[in-house]
Amino acid sequence: MTRVLFVCLGNICRSPTAESVLRQLLARTAPDLPMQIDSAGTGDYHTGSPPDTRSQRAAKKRGFDIGNLRARQICAEDFDRFDLILAMDATNLRDLRALQPAGSAATLRLFMDYAKDQQRADVPDPYMGKERDFETVLDLTEAASRGLIAALKDAR
Repeated sequence: MTRVLFVCLGNICRSPTAESVLRQLLARTAPDLPMQIDSAGTGDYHTGSPPDTRSQRAAKKRGFDIGNLRARQICAEDFDRFDLILAMDATNLRDLRALQPAGSAATLRLFMDYAKDQQRADVPDPYMGKERDFETVLDLTEAASRGLIAALKDAR
């Protein structure tokens, strides 16, 4: 089983969207690929809160339900519980590297490394943006999720 953790800043927009998109695409396209999927934030700003209502609305339009998720902050144990910790942007990746305990086996990467057809390195934070920015997050997380599923299938 591959254990994947998505990480953004507050865990209310990008990472819960990625968690739900991967979970649901996996169920549709590769139900035999065993995975544990979760999300967290590097900050504790929204701990216990549901995803941003704009994220929920955008996801629902595409058939993804993220309303049952709750924000949490990454903890030291996550670096042992998860095989792959995927950051939404370079700042989160830098923060994760600073938090990673010595000897941790987790691999840290940018989520967009798996979206080979995209020209972006980061999933941009839509929090201060407009509705369209939440759609962009979905476009990018769908592309990267498909790439991640393909990479994990190839690795089997």
